[in-house]
Formats: sequence, C-alpha cells, structure tokens
Amino acid sequence: MARTVLITGCSEGGMGAALAKEFHQQGDRVFATARNVSKMTSLKAMGIETLILDVTSEDSIQACISQVSSVTGGSLDILVNNAGKGLCMPAMDLSIQEAKEVFDLNFWAILRMSQVCLPLLQQAARAHGHALLVNQTSVSSVLGAPFWSAYNTSKAAAAMLIQNMRLELAPFDIKVIDLKTGGVNTNIHDNDPVCHLPSSSPYTVLQREIEKFSTGDMNSAGQEPGVWAKNVVSDLKKHNPSNIIWRGKSSTQIWLASHLPITTLDSTMKKVASLDVLEKKIHGKTLQ
Repeated sequence: MARTVLITGCSEGGMGAALAKEFHQQGDRVFATARNVSKMTSLKAMGIETLILDVTSEDSIQACISQVSSVTGGSLDILVNNAGKGLCMPAMDLSIQEAKEVFDLNFWAILRMSQVCLPLLQQAARAHGHALLVNQTSVSSVLGAPFWSAYNTSKAAAAMLIQNMRLELAPFDIKVIDLKTGGVNTNIHDNDPVCHLPSSSPYTVLQREIEKFSTGDMNSAGQEPGVWAKNVVSDLKKHNPSNIIWRGKSSTQIWLASHLPITTLDSTMKKVASLDVLEKKIHGKTLQ
C-alpha cells in the first residue's frame, strides 16, 4: 500500500533528497521540503511534490502542513525530521548564539514539526493501524568528538526527546524512530561555516586541523547516499521497524563503542583531532 511521506531538509545532494527518491521509487507519495525549492529541481523532475519549508519558522511549518493536509485529507503516514545543521568550534570558543541556532534546527525543529503534524499522524494511525515519526539524530548523538560540541549535544538532546515521544505517542499507534546515521557521502558540510578560531583561542596552533574538521576534509569516504537511503527505507517498510535504526558507514562500530567504557576511543579521537600534539606542546614534550 502506498504511503504519504513528508521529509524535511531535501536539498539536492543531501540525505533528505536520497530518502525522497527512494520512497518515491517504492511507490509512496512523497512531499519533499526545503527552504529553497530551487534546490529540489531533480526531485520535482521525478514527479516528487516539493514544498517550501523552514523548520525554524512556526509560520512556515503551519503553511506547509496546511498544504499537505489539504491534499491528503488531513492524513500523513510518515514524517521524517531530517533537516539539520553542523557547527565546528572548540567548546571554549563557542558563540552561545550560534550554538542556539544549531539547537533550533537540530532539536527544537523536531518538536515543532512533531507537534504540528500530530493530528495528521493520528488520522493515518486510525486509518491504517500505525504511523511513523522518524527523526535523524546521527551517530553523533552517542559519540563525543572534539570541536563538535554544539552539534553533538544538540543531537544527544534530540535523541532523548525522541525516547520520550516514543513512550508518549505509543498509545496513539504512532511509532517514534531514532535514525542514527554514520558516514554518508553528501554535501552536508557545504552550508556549515568554516571554523575560524578567535585570536584568543587556546587552540590556535591547531587552526589548520580544525578547519579540516569543519569542512569534512578529515572524514574518510562514507556510504553512497542511494545505498544508505535504500537500507533505511527498507527498514521503515518492515511490519515492526526497530525503535533505533543504525545505518551508514561505521554505524555498527559506533553502536558497539557506545556500550564500552566512555574512554575507550579517547586516544583515537585525540590523534584524529591532533589534541595529542597540542598536549605535548603544552607540557613541553619532544614531538616525535
């Protein structure tokens, strides 16, 4: 049976667009959304319905969901909260305002969208026995990484919100899913600002290394978006999908690491971020 699916953050080259294509190819009716519809031209060419949606704007959300409701009879089988924003900056140099903007998109937008879409999801659940509320938190929600504190903590907060909604929405036959994605080859870093440290930062000797983090240059090749999306949609098509779906490169390894002592990956993380070099400089040790 074809389902109605609304996905946020569907600009071309991203995971939302990959999901929209896969759902569409599976025969579902897809509403792909983004702040700029011109960034979804390839989706529209495929016959996917594209709508303007800024998930940080209450007015934009209300307008978009009103459009969806009017053409679906007030029903929505699947909501995928995919839109997100990254920010690379050492915690001690972090602008609180910029950190709030990250939380607004990665955390509060999930709650806003879920609240507005609840009546549509409830109607779908009454008609078909269930509805799905899928939320992108990424593996970053369980793994601390240097210089990504705002991003990782926003994802961790979202993961806890999702677990609360999972319990609260179960009586309405709405299944809430946490999508923890590992490495995927997308343009996710294209809209993220390059990290320029303030002159007072204690990390200035690592400026080049941190810049590489902020642009994704230090990330190894991830999974192809089409492969990732096919796996995720296949998971969501199951009769009883898992409450937490781990997909993408290294997701299994990170799932395992999340069950080990918190310091297990410390030495690896320090080397990747060159914090071991900084530590030697601070303590006057000879660099090898």
